[in-house]
Amino acid sequence: MTTTTDPAGERLRRWRLVLGGDAADGTGCALSGRDAAMDGALSALYGKGDRPQGQGGRERSAGLGASAPSVARWLGDIRTYFPSSVVQVMQRDAIDRLGLSTLLLEPEMLEAVEADVHLVGTLLSLNKVMPETTRETARAVVRKVVEDLERRLATRTRATLTGALDRSARTGRPRHHDIDWNRTIAANLKHYLPEHRTVVPERLVGYGRASQSVKKEVVLCIDQSGSMAASVVHASVFGAVLASMRSISTRLVVFDTAVVDLTDQLDDPVDVLFGTQLGGGTDINRALAYCQSQITRPAETVVVLISDLYEGGIRDEMLKRVAAMKASGVQFVALLALSDEGAPAYDREHAAALAGLGAPAFACTPDLFPEVMAAAIEKRPLPIPDAA
Repeated sequence: MTTTTDPAGERLRRWRLVLGGDAADGTGCALSGRDAAMDGALSALYGKGDRPQGQGGRERSAGLGASAPSVARWLGDIRTYFPSSVVQVMQRDAIDRLGLSTLLLEPEMLEAVEADVHLVGTLLSLNKVMPETTRETARAVVRKVVEDLERRLATRTRATLTGALDRSARTGRPRHHDIDWNRTIAANLKHYLPEHRTVVPERLVGYGRASQSVKKEVVLCIDQSGSMAASVVHASVFGAVLASMRSISTRLVVFDTAVVDLTDQLDDPVDVLFGTQLGGGTDINRALAYCQSQITRPAETVVVLISDLYEGGIRDEMLKRVAAMKASGVQFVALLALSDEGAPAYDREHAAALAGLGAPAFACTPDLFPEVMAAAIEKRPLPIPDAA
C-alpha cells in the first residue's frame, strides 16, 4: 500500500480511497500503484454510475460486470488487497447489490470465493436450483466452513457440558472413585482435627457414576426462514457436537410451515444443512407440537427453540405448548438468533409473552451457547446478555 510521510497528504489519500471518484472530486489526491488497484476493486462494487435518479440526479451504482470471468478476477483482486474479514463483507455486498447469486451456481465461481457462514446461507438458499455440476463444489465449500466452526467450538462445548452434566448428577452417597474431593473437603472443614492434621468427613460429596447411559436429552428446534440462515449453520454444527456426546441424546428439528426431523443426519452437519430449505413461512406451534411428542423424560430434557418468533401458526396454542412443557419439567430456551450478528428483527409481542412464561427470548453468540446449555442442564438462571 502506498503511504506518505506527510500527515495531511496521508489523510487526503485515505479520504480519496473512502470517497472514490478521482482527484478532481474534491480531494486533489491522485492514486497510483497498489492504491489505484485497491480503488479499482472498490469502485467496481461501490463506484459511481451514470444512471438517472429522480430529477436528473445521479445514484451510486456498481461497475462490476456480472459475468463469471470478470467476477472471478475481481474476487481474486479483493483477496489480494484486503484482509479476509473485509473480503467477506465485500462478497456479501456484491451478492446483495449486484444480484450475483446465480453466478454462485458455477463451480469456477465457488472455487474463487472466500467461504464464510453468510456464503453458506446463500448456497443453502440456492440448494433446490443448484445443478449437479455445482453440488459437489458447493458441499466442499460448506464443509470447509463447518469444519472451521467445529474446530473453534467443539472442544469448549464438550468440556463445558461435560462439567455441567457431572455437576447435575452430583450425589451425596458417592462410590470411592466418584468422590468430588475438593467439594467434600470444603463441606467438612469444621471437622478438621489439628492434632492429626486431617479432615474427618461427615458427608461425602461426589459425582454420579460416569456411565454411557443418557443423562440429558436435548431438542434443537430451528426456524429455517431466510433471515435465520446463520443461526441454522451454527445450530447444525452444535447439533453434531452434542450428538457426539454419549451422555446427551440430541434431536434436531427444522421447520417452516412443515416440520422435518434431521436427527438421523447429525453425524454429518453438512448433510443436515443440505437437508434444510431456507425461506418460506413459519409455523412454530406445529414444530413445538412435534418436539413435545418426542419428549419421554421431561425433567431431563432441554428444548432449544431458535426463531425470530414471527408465528404464522396458532399463537395461543404455541404459548400453551411452551407453558405445558415447562410445567412438566422441561427446560425451555428461546433464542432469537444463534450467530455473531446479534438479534435480527423479531416479534417483540411473542418474545414478551414467552418471558411472561419464564422463558425469556434473547440472541446468543456461538461462544456463549455452551454456557447457556450448561445453565439449562443444571437448571440454573440462563446467562442472558445485558443487551438482550
